[in-house]
Amino acid sequence: MDPLVAVPVKPSESERLFLEGPQSRWRELQLLWRAVADFVRGFRALHFVGPCVAVFGSARFGESHPYYAMAREVGRRLSEMGFAVMTGGGPGLMEAANRGAHDHGGLSVGCNIELPFEQMPNRYLDRWVTLHYFFVRKVLLFKYSYAFIVLPGGLGTLDELNEALTLIQTKKVANFPVVLIGTAYWAPYLALLREMVREGAITAHDLDLLKVTDNLDEAMAHLEVHTVERFGLRRVRKAAWWLGERRPHTGGTASTGASASQSTR
Repeated sequence: MDPLVAVPVKPSESERLFLEGPQSRWRELQLLWRAVADFVRGFRALHFVGPCVAVFGSARFGESHPYYAMAREVGRRLSEMGFAVMTGGGPGLMEAANRGAHDHGGLSVGCNIELPFEQMPNRYLDRWVTLHYFFVRKVLLFKYSYAFIVLPGGLGTLDELNEALTLIQTKKVANFPVVLIGTAYWAPYLALLREMVREGAITAHDLDLLKVTDNLDEAMAHLEVHTVERFGLRRVRKAAWWLGERRPHTGGTASTGASASQSTR
């Protein structure tokens, strides 16, 4: 059979081709370099954002939804603590968290993804990168984050939540705090986890990886103890002008401050 001929593809087709099994060597080299380009853009855009907290949540909950106001307050409080607020860069609760940080003068960061329906970066981002591949986006969201706050959401939010728990459970990353906001919303998920414990699929200790609350004071106190104090966050790294690097010009990350590469990760 003739080898696959390399042809231009739309952004929405690129990831599907990547996962469709063996391609021609030239096509696979193209796909590989596209992923590498995603990583390079992400590393350059996010290298100096300082310690982030990733906030996950539904893209479908608009400004009139009660969880939008909660997500916005989460963003405000995180920036008040000195964290950069990192989201998937899209609408809904991602926008709300970015908006809370942005309005408070903190650093608001997004890892946006190309989708068939053209998800655009929300307007409350100080710094963002748009990526072709979901797996690159996920690496960046976890690489720069010292904690994960998970608001109500759908399949994408569940994917990010379970990825965080898996990385911590398997010790691929440090024991960063994972906070679920919305006790009623997450009750079925927690019931499933308890059933997994009963069946022996996970251990009871794995449930300790989660903090579940509706109280934002309690959530922020948890981050203070398990992130700021545990990792001794402070800013130390300088931008290299000769590489065309620059720091984000916002005041939100000064109090905690550290570059991830200078932490105890």
